[in-house]
Amino acid sequence: MMADDGGCGRCCFSFVLTSGLSALFLWLSLRTYKPSLFIQDLYVPGLNSRNNHTIFFQLTLRNQMKDKGVGYANISLSFLYNSTLLVANHTLPAFYQGHAKTAHRKDSVNAAALPWPPSNGTVSFRVRAATRVRSKIMLWFTKSHALVVAADVEVGASGEKVKKKSIKLKSGVADPGSRWLRMGVANAMLFAVFIF
Repeated sequence: MMADDGGCGRCCFSFVLTSGLSALFLWLSLRTYKPSLFIQDLYVPGLNSRNNHTIFFQLTLRNQMKDKGVGYANISLSFLYNSTLLVANHTLPAFYQGHAKTAHRKDSVNAAALPWPPSNGTVSFRVRAATRVRSKIMLWFTKSHALVVAADVEVGASGEKVKKKSIKLKSGVADPGSRWLRMGVANAMLFAVFIF
C-alpha cells in the first residue's frame, strides 16, 4: 500500500512537472517583443538656409523576432523644435514587416517657420513616433499594442544630424511582454500552491 502511494506521488509530480515545462515552452514560443525604431538620418536645410523649412528624415524599424512578423498601423511622427515647440506632423502608412527584417522609411515634411538659431549654433529636435503593432504568429495576429517612442536628435549648423550613428527612439510605456512574464510566473506559483 505504501509503495502504491509513492508511485502515485511520483506520477502526480511527473505530471505537474511536465505540464509546467510544457506551459513554459508554449509561453516562450508565443512571447512577443516590440520592434525597435531608430532615426538614421535627419536633415534640416533651414538651419543653413532660412528659406527652406523642410525636414528630411530616415526612420529605421527593426523586427528582432526570428519567427514572428509585425503589422504596423499608421505611424504618426511629430517633430518638436528644441524638444518643446511642435513644428511638424507626418504620417507613414501602415505596413507588414517579416521575420527578423529591417525596414527603412525615407520621407520629408514641411515645418512651420521658426526663429532658426545663428548658423554656428546647434538645436535639438525631439522626434516622437506613435503607432499600434501586432505580432503575426503563423497565420494569425495577436492583439494590437500601443508603441509610443521618442528621442532627442541634435542637429548642427549645417542642418545635419550631429551623431553619425542611428539614434534609438525609446519608450516610457511598459512592454506587454514583461507584463505577460509577471502574470505567467504568478500563475505558475498559484498552480503549484494549489496542487501541493
